[in-house]
Amino acid sequence: MNQQLSRRSALALFATVIFAWGFNWTAAKLTLQSMTPLWMTAIRAGLAALVLLLVMLATRSLRIPKRGDVPVVCSIALLHMTAFAALMALGLQFVPAGRSIVLGYTTPLWVTPAAVLLLGERLTPARTVGVALGLAGLAVMFNPLTFDWADRRALIGNGLLLLSALCWAISILHTRAHQWVSTPFQLVFWEVLLATVVLTLLAIVFEGWPQIAWSLKLLLLLAYGSVFGVALAYWAMAMVNRSLPAVTTSLGVLATPVVGVVSSMVVLGEPFSPPLLAALAMIIGGIMLGTVGGNKRSAAQATQRA
Repeated sequence: MNQQLSRRSALALFATVIFAWGFNWTAAKLTLQSMTPLWMTAIRAGLAALVLLLVMLATRSLRIPKRGDVPVVCSIALLHMTAFAALMALGLQFVPAGRSIVLGYTTPLWVTPAAVLLLGERLTPARTVGVALGLAGLAVMFNPLTFDWADRRALIGNGLLLLSALCWAISILHTRAHQWVSTPFQLVFWEVLLATVVLTLLAIVFEGWPQIAWSLKLLLLLAYGSVFGVALAYWAMAMVNRSLPAVTTSLGVLATPVVGVVSSMVVLGEPFSPPLLAALAMIIGGIMLGTVGGNKRSAAQATQRA
């Protein structure tokens, strides 16, 4: 885990992760056709935990969390891997995948002002313009003249997705403030394991024992979401973060929602929506400005949990 990749290898691995994460939202939308959202997130987390355990044993990276890292393990597991994943899955039931991934990636817009207020980070002019541009993108997406405010399912779905982004933002703020004892990758197995336990309990309480229409397609989708969407993606990003500049990875990961929107149109047949694409461009542009106007430490921590 200490070796660095060549720049070409790191870029290739980074591109693979971006496509894996981008398509993951489309895969989740397809998976929800055969099972309930909480069971989907619980099973994907459980499979990811198993794969991560094997990877970390093979690379001798497995470490018992130190006492100083326990709070951040709980924060990431409960806010990002449980709350974000569960709320995202619930919202995907009511909202197209393309729109969902754009809303999910509004997270940095909430992190920036909160980091200024809570962590004392400097609000640069670029960050100010970036937040304003991103919020303008949200205004385009929720144009009161075009949004169907009478559709209760759409209101619930969009609300859940924005709430998921807020949970992820709180988790990111904690990771920025945390003084790490172990590396983030050494802790990821324990975070996924804790998330699996919590998600399974939530699924039993709110959805009962699973009623799943098993098929080869569903097995492949679950394998994709757990192996490529979580386990190997975390390992790959740990390698990429060691081999590429933080600003490069922070800006590059913004290609993920673009891949997600395109894949939702190609695979799911979701319609081409000029307002959605305009909102996507404004939100990504705002995040790019905020990233360039920030510092390298913040950039590095943002990509560790993308």
